[in-house]
Amino acid sequence: MFSFDPRSIDRTDVTLFYKRHDSNDVRLGELVRHEPADYATAQVVILGCPQDEGVRRNDGRTGTREAPREIRRCLYRLATMGLPHELHLFDLGDTAIQPTLEETHTLQQRIVRQVVEDGKRLVVLGGGNDISYPDCSGLAQAAGKVLALNIDAHFDVRADQPRNNGTPYRQLLEEGFLKPDLFHEIGYQPFSNSPVYERYLREKGTHLHSLHDVRQTGVAEMVQGILRGLSREDVCLFWGFDLDVVCAADAPGVSAPNPTGLRGDELCQLAELAGADARTRLVEFSEINPTYDVDLRTSRLAAAAIWHVLAADGGERRNADRGPQTATKDQGPVLSP
Repeated sequence: MFSFDPRSIDRTDVTLFYKRHDSNDVRLGELVRHEPADYATAQVVILGCPQDEGVRRNDGRTGTREAPREIRRCLYRLATMGLPHELHLFDLGDTAIQPTLEETHTLQQRIVRQVVEDGKRLVVLGGGNDISYPDCSGLAQAAGKVLALNIDAHFDVRADQPRNNGTPYRQLLEEGFLKPDLFHEIGYQPFSNSPVYERYLREKGTHLHSLHDVRQTGVAEMVQGILRGLSREDVCLFWGFDLDVVCAADAPGVSAPNPTGLRGDELCQLAELAGADARTRLVEFSEINPTYDVDLRTSRLAAAAIWHVLAADGGERRNADRGPQTATKDQGPVLSP
């Protein structure tokens, strides 16, 4: 049994858990659980990280701190047709934002590690893309080897100091949380990246798949090929969805709008692949910026993508494969009534 420690977790505003009060039309807000006693049986956990300090440090458009709230607003209004009957969804709340980005990352990393060690699949709502550093490193600490897919218009391997939303994957590679041969950059565009960082990634031995490559092969087909080629069963999957990989027509509310990216339905195809693979342990959505959104279009897209993760989730099979899970003590966030 956990107890919520207010120093670590800010509880989700209960008004976001939409209720239609129609037994013939149940919504996700009526399915999700958020009371501490429900954590133990949860299969999928939602965690927000409402900050944009990394975006500000990189001279980007601030506003991503509002994204977890708006994504939840859209997500919990969605219908439940097509979701697994055995799905146990839990909203943990938001990581409590600390005085510095580095301190927030340390806390985020600790919470992620705890949730993964407890046998849950985790969906993280950013926040700037800098959260990929604590999310992926926390996953690596908990689960060992990680195959990371950065679905993004940008490489995010800048050599900047201090860290920002453009540095997370360089940090992960340099600190050994990610092995280069298990890192894939998917959907990047040359006009959004430096040749210096392309050379860095190629010299490291990572895998680069441009938007052009993706279009030539097909989005789902390319990623399915990556997953089929992963013969190792001891590797878990990290999916980083930066919404600026999507064209601005479908995702106008991002830190760096993209004129020619993926379509919204292609993003959902990838989210479905993430949910369907039993090796997936963490799915992250970042760079949604409600300040610049149009009719919540980008938050709605992120919510739809999360719905596809949940709809494809093999929770019952996944938990059966891993055996019974019990909460560990004295690590990460403390959850109690």
